[in-house]
Amino acid sequence: MTHDARSALLRAALDAASRGWHVFPLRPGTKRPALHGEAACPGTGECAHGHRKWEQRATTDPDRIREAWSRGPFNVGIATGPSGLVVVDLDMPKDKGSADAPNGAATFRALCERAGQQVPHTYRTRTASGGTHLHFTAPHGIRLSNTAGTIAELVDTRAWGGYVVAAGSRTPTGAYEALCAPVAAPLPSWLQTILQPAPKPSQAPSMAVAGQSRLYADVALANEVRNVATAQLGAREAALFRAARALGRFVAWGDLPRHVVEQALQEAGEATGLTVAECRSTLRSSLNWSITHNQGRRQAA
Repeated sequence: MTHDARSALLRAALDAASRGWHVFPLRPGTKRPALHGEAACPGTGECAHGHRKWEQRATTDPDRIREAWSRGPFNVGIATGPSGLVVVDLDMPKDKGSADAPNGAATFRALCERAGQQVPHTYRTRTASGGTHLHFTAPHGIRLSNTAGTIAELVDTRAWGGYVVAAGSRTPTGAYEALCAPVAAPLPSWLQTILQPAPKPSQAPSMAVAGQSRLYADVALANEVRNVATAQLGAREAALFRAARALGRFVAWGDLPRHVVEQALQEAGEATGLTVAECRSTLRSSLNWSITHNQGRRQAA
């Protein structure tokens, strides 16, 4: 590692920190944290009062960054949670031999189109594997966590509990490079709807749980039908998409029959001017996804 390359990594860390993003060192040429683990914790310095993990030790302090990167040519990790970021990771297919396999970017673009949205314009990086990281500022007061496949196949997210490799870092497969848009845009509301955890059912006495849960589902159905029915031109299919995603969990939990949800949303969608085919296509795919991804959610709660 040349001195120039080492200086470039320090500049990458300082650049990320200047954006308010909390950074920590990754092992040279890798994506793995360079900080000591709990088993090897010396119990001194930052860990004097207990072991502090990489998320807790990530910093925006230029002096601490210069001191850390003076020890070696470390790649740069960005702790997304403390940085107030939600990063959408558009991955490449694992089967490199299949030329026609869709990648995360294509899947995400199709998802945006189905939701009636443009692919968001925000700060992004090209990963060493050829994928893309879309950086968004996290919504205020909402603590999102990492996801894997929640949005779509090959589309993951990093938030609290996660990190991404910063532009300027390099691995044996290539470099991480900033592509466009110097500023991270706010997380789109339609993406937040998909990522935000569903509210947990009320912990009422066991005799009343089923009734309260059904009442909650009925209220949710009425609200979502109203959201679709009042959607403005250009946002109607997106509203239908979000409503089906939101209500699918109640179908999965047995609180609402699927045909009741489909009929109510179909009628609301057609009332706004969507065609029968547009409504059916959006409802089928959105409900299928939501039902599949919400199996057992109630028991986990």
